[in-house]
Amino acid sequence: MAEFINSYLFGIYPYIALTVLVIGSIIRYDREPYSWRSSSSQILRRGQLMAGSVLFHVGVLIVFGGHLVGLLTPIEFFDWVGISHPFKQITAIAVGGVAGAISFVGATLLAHRRLFDPRIRANSNFADTAIILLLWLQLALGLSTIVISMEHLDGAEMVRFMAWAQGIFTFDALAASYILSAHWIYKLHIFLGLTLFLIFPFTRLVHMFSAPIRYVWRSGYQITRSKKAAL
Repeated sequence: MAEFINSYLFGIYPYIALTVLVIGSIIRYDREPYSWRSSSSQILRRGQLMAGSVLFHVGVLIVFGGHLVGLLTPIEFFDWVGISHPFKQITAIAVGGVAGAISFVGATLLAHRRLFDPRIRANSNFADTAIILLLWLQLALGLSTIVISMEHLDGAEMVRFMAWAQGIFTFDALAASYILSAHWIYKLHIFLGLTLFLIFPFTRLVHMFSAPIRYVWRSGYQITRSKKAAL
């Protein structure tokens, strides 16, 4: 049973999540272009938003970029340029730890603002609150993996996750088996990350794609009225 669950969560679920991410985002941009925004609440309260947002975005961009490079770069490339597995592991712990901590502080400020400011809470929907809490939890899980990674400074644990991630993109039928014996915190971190991909098209996170998509040149205009005109 454990092998079956592992095969489904880390061998099938990744394809479900990535398919929904891509197709769902395309459909939303095509059908609801004016919902493609971050829905900023800056007008309601600026101070804590700016501090939390800057810390969160700077940290999470470094973390996300590090995950992409660290997991998807072929192992042979690191061997070719002479970067040892222990060095890569220690670098990932150091850089990821600092960036993750910065992002976690930012996410905490944003979550506190969303939950405890009456005006922000009144103007938030379920998705707004849920996504920041899920991101906060994901960052907390990511930071907790550092403790476990410190016990595997030889880099062997890191290599198995690289093999899994690259196996998913190369349609390796055995990809899930590479992390069968991994610590449950790692697995929960991966599962929640895939779930964030799954719900991505249905949340404000879609604004992350605004740069590469022709968002600025979308057809039509958004009609607004001044407060005086509305009266």
